[in-house]
Amino acid sequence: MHKAWFVVMGAVIGVGAVVLAFFGNPANTGLCVSCFMENISGALGLHDNVRMQYLRPELIGFVLGAFALALARKEFIPTGGSSPILRFVIGFFLIVGCTVFIGCPVKMVLRLAAGDIGAMVGLVGLTVGIYIGLEFIENGFRLGAPTPQPKSNSLLVPGLMLFLLILLLVDPSFVNKSTKGSGAMHAPIWLSLGIGLLIGALAQYTQFCITGGIARIFLWGPREVLNCPRSTGLLLSLGSFFLFALVASLLTGQFHFGLEGQPSSNASYGWGFLGMVLVGFGSVLIRGCPMRQLIGASQGDSDAAAAVLGMMAGAAMVQNWNLAGTPAGTPVSGQVAVLLGLALLVAVGIMNRRRGYGIAPEYQAGLD
Repeated sequence: MHKAWFVVMGAVIGVGAVVLAFFGNPANTGLCVSCFMENISGALGLHDNVRMQYLRPELIGFVLGAFALALARKEFIPTGGSSPILRFVIGFFLIVGCTVFIGCPVKMVLRLAAGDIGAMVGLVGLTVGIYIGLEFIENGFRLGAPTPQPKSNSLLVPGLMLFLLILLLVDPSFVNKSTKGSGAMHAPIWLSLGIGLLIGALAQYTQFCITGGIARIFLWGPREVLNCPRSTGLLLSLGSFFLFALVASLLTGQFHFGLEGQPSSNASYGWGFLGMVLVGFGSVLIRGCPMRQLIGASQGDSDAAAAVLGMMAGAAMVQNWNLAGTPAGTPVSGQVAVLLGLALLVAVGIMNRRRGYGIAPEYQAGLD
């Protein structure tokens, strides 16, 4: 693949996200997997926070765009069976970590590109978590190799998103919709869906992954470690993402440099750091960040689908159990959840490490 495609991927997600914020999405939240999953779970009645309820077209677009391109390129390959329950639980805690930081890795980049220097704690935390996860993998961690699966197993997430698209367009009365708060702030449906479809297709083509890009700092070329292509392509995408989002923020008047008064942030920097350690660590263990799990599920990976379902459950429960960070800070329940998640990942990492075996075959390619 020509390296220019990785630059295009970063440019499209960076500019697209800023454009969405300019046309109505919350400030610094043109795109955010965790926030938007909270919105979708609220719209479906899985939590009752009236400020977080909307069927976000962007995530629907991610999945359907990636699914369509995977079918067209004959890259929809049904696989799975690699510790799906553990992946579900890790997916749950990915959302816990994201909501304590107040944003997923995609939103972290957008916050930085909009001048929020407080988001640096998230970048450092994510990087530390990725490094910890890579250490476990290099020392024999494995969840098992995926095997071929019936096609019906792998159609669950694309089918769910198609159903949500129908609900979005029909707008039945049983679907909740916020009239205030961040859930009521959104760009026009067709703009959101169109940008989501384009990003999803490009993410499938380039195998875009935030954690995969950062991992290249420590480990060059591990195609299977994060289910991403080898080489420096993902670093190019990540750099392009930040630079294009920065320029777009400046041009649209959405750049506000500083620490205080930034949208979608708080002063709980220690807990924000730990939240993103949790996200980085968990993402490496299941081979991809929250966005990458959505794209993987779109191209036939039912293990990624298990993580996506865990993420959806997490998006509901962070609201029901008051785990999410707010502008006022991180609630005690959220602090406990982050510590519990980190302890769980360490336990999973130790219990699934095969001493003397080195890197598992499914993580091996590109490391020889």
